[in-house]
Amino acid sequence: MKRISLAWQIFIGLIAGIAVGAIFYGNPAVQTYLQPIGDIFLRLIKMIVIPIVISSLVVGVAGVGDVKKLGKLGGKTIIYFEIITTIAIVVGLLAANIFQPGAGVNMKTLEKTDIQSYVDTTNEVQSHSMMDTFVNVVPKNIFESLTNGDMLAIIFFSVMFGLGVAAIGEKGKPVLQFFQGTAEAMFYVTNQIMKFAPFGVFALIGVTVSKFGVQSLIPLSKLVILVYGTMIFFVLVVLGMVAKLVGVNLIHLIKILKDELVLAYSTASSETVLPKIMEKMEKLGCPKAITSFVIPTGYSFNLDGSTLYQALAAIFIAQLYGIDLSISEQLSLVLVLMVTSKGIAGVPGVSFVVLLATLGTVGIPVEGLAFIAGIDRILDMARTAVNVVGNALAAIVMSKWEGQFNGGKAKKYIEETLKSA
Repeated sequence: MKRISLAWQIFIGLIAGIAVGAIFYGNPAVQTYLQPIGDIFLRLIKMIVIPIVISSLVVGVAGVGDVKKLGKLGGKTIIYFEIITTIAIVVGLLAANIFQPGAGVNMKTLEKTDIQSYVDTTNEVQSHSMMDTFVNVVPKNIFESLTNGDMLAIIFFSVMFGLGVAAIGEKGKPVLQFFQGTAEAMFYVTNQIMKFAPFGVFALIGVTVSKFGVQSLIPLSKLVILVYGTMIFFVLVVLGMVAKLVGVNLIHLIKILKDELVLAYSTASSETVLPKIMEKMEKLGCPKAITSFVIPTGYSFNLDGSTLYQALAAIFIAQLYGIDLSISEQLSLVLVLMVTSKGIAGVPGVSFVVLLATLGTVGIPVEGLAFIAGIDRILDMARTAVNVVGNALAAIVMSKWEGQFNGGKAKKYIEETLKSA
């Protein structure tokens, strides 16, 4: 008997979870019994992310061993991220203006959901400017950053440590071997944890559907369809053009990442697939130094799906209230989102928090977010999948830009993957 692939196992878990949630809609027992399973899976993933990022970065950076090369890579990476996320914001605005998802929606049919937890988070981080984000990249205490899961500070420390290991030459070899061993051991642990993924997906989606019900989608179906349609357009057209420019077949890349995309979509968490994406991009011909730097950094600065959604949702809420934003106000919204989407990256429920921090600046009532809070999980699933594709492609783009992409290795890996699919 042919073994069922992980992607199919996760997909079966997703369908089973939706079925259980729909059947037992409104029954608190679903959350009581399934939430712990989902929480255990997410904890298992969070447990391995930081050790993998640190060990991979130290090994990769020590292999480069050149501050100038690394600085050049960092500068190019941030420029690329800013260009792509700005295009994502513009695509979101265009989609909202063309299709008018909020026009004609009867607000009485919409159910308000409590967004107090998001408001509290916004109050905590709203004082953070873009400059604060760059200052906080440098950790004052690496152990505090490790405890808080502050990814940018961890990346900065790992890069500096890797350069230090390279600078001391022979003395640094035992340290390098330790981190090489750590990286390999953690990738083995990742493969074991992934076997639990179908159960985690089943539990998480089951709880979501049982809470909000499938019927919560009906009044906001136009928004859901538009968000999904725009995300697909962005991936196939915008990221497709980027892929073509660097000589990569985007469809092949999506096929290679199918397991990770199904998992990220089901859990609405791109963190769950970070280790596997790094591993697959290395197999696809990207050097470890570039992969281990670009992908974790992209998790804070290259959230294409999230920024696209933020722009679209902002216009949707304005349309709900009959507010007609002028071109200058929409350009102002683009500029604000360009900053806020980076300035508070890494915050839980980041898309909602960014919108709360942004809407008031262009005169859109923040209360409107309460109408879409109930379906945010459904929309978050799409955002997450787009973020994953964007960051995987970014690793290839930067590898090509640096002239370090291994085309032969990529061709062999693609052939093997497509043959086994």
